[in-house]
Amino acid sequence: MTDESDRAAAQSGDPHDPAAISRRRFLSTVGAGVGAAATIGGISGYALASEREATATAPISTTVPFFGPHQAGVTTPAQAHMAFVSFDVMPTADRGEVEALLATWTTAAAAMCAGEPVGTTDEGARLAPPEDTGEAVGLPAAALTVTFGMGPSLFTGELGRRLGLQDRRPGSLIDLPPFPGDVLDPRRSDGDLGIQVCAEDPQVVMHAVRNLVRIGRGTVLARWIQQGFIPATHDETPRNLMGFKDGTNNPDIASDAAMDAAVWVPQEERQAWMRGGTYLVFRRIRILVEFWDRTILDEQERTIGRHKGSGAPMGAAAEFDPLPLEAKDADGEPAIPIDAHVRLAAPAMNRGATMLRRGYSFADGLDPVTGEIDAGLLFLAFQQHPETQFVRVQNALAGVDALNEYIKHVGSAIFAVPGGIAPGASVGDALFA
Repeated sequence: MTDESDRAAAQSGDPHDPAAISRRRFLSTVGAGVGAAATIGGISGYALASEREATATAPISTTVPFFGPHQAGVTTPAQAHMAFVSFDVMPTADRGEVEALLATWTTAAAAMCAGEPVGTTDEGARLAPPEDTGEAVGLPAAALTVTFGMGPSLFTGELGRRLGLQDRRPGSLIDLPPFPGDVLDPRRSDGDLGIQVCAEDPQVVMHAVRNLVRIGRGTVLARWIQQGFIPATHDETPRNLMGFKDGTNNPDIASDAAMDAAVWVPQEERQAWMRGGTYLVFRRIRILVEFWDRTILDEQERTIGRHKGSGAPMGAAAEFDPLPLEAKDADGEPAIPIDAHVRLAAPAMNRGATMLRRGYSFADGLDPVTGEIDAGLLFLAFQQHPETQFVRVQNALAGVDALNEYIKHVGSAIFAVPGGIAPGASVGDALFA
């Protein structure tokens, strides 16, 4: 995921190289984060947030069905809070243990998404730990969704042989290629299994995460956890941490045709367990918010290609106007600069490539090296074919997107998200069949 020098730094355990990095060198290293351009996208029409209604979130009492033809949490309107957990399978775990864990996880997730506790709540069993951690008692379901995925490493090497899954890896579950400017931290990248947890209440999210981690103990080990947020209520398109509106250009989640074309794996897929599923690309993108905040407004707008206040594309009048890619300004120059993020990320510039993006902002305190705010975007994009969707757009942005000066990729993962789960079945049944 990195070039050789970045990879070596990342594997040393500190990709930032804290040994007296100068401000100029730090900014140039950060600016090289080209991959982030595709993912900061909602700014450009590559929606950071989601296809949420422009008025308010789902009612806190909402229950999202866990079972169905597709896993929930993909086309579900994005909830206000998200946590993503990546797991590694323990070296001692065998096929039966992993299959049993997926079954137990499925049962627990279905219960929590219905607003019910995990296991029993027998007050008489006081000489053993409770089956449910208890912090969601009395809370509504809060539109909780739990979405499961499998990483490439589950199917390869010693683990793939141990689990008997060498011939079950779908062709579209690629290892993401290295992108220029990536500065990936292996402690925040990859994983054998991944789970996305979303809800309108952060305590409901944490309850689900704690129970899934607890249930997995002894079979899997949490590799990394990342939490994110988007506005809980709003009267207009929500803004990201760069202050720009986003969430306007996602494919229509209500359109079966749009989802079949861009998101869902078709029934012709050779690996039956992936039919009706999708592929998730996760990128943790650091935004240099303090550097960005010192940038003049004109430069911010030229970098993005939109007006910050209205959200309208440069050269257009309103937020939802099509990108005027051929329009000229008064000086005869392109109204949207040639290196503006919106131009380079537009489907029209990438042979129609589009993805369903469910991005979340994050704020993780201070960077221990620079003392600056560690904040940015958690980019989650669901798609049918990562090589011709995410990778194509990401490569198109390499080295030329003006946004690269303000962002960098520090985490990366890809997961195959199986198709929907039937009542009484497990997310792993078809995989291990």
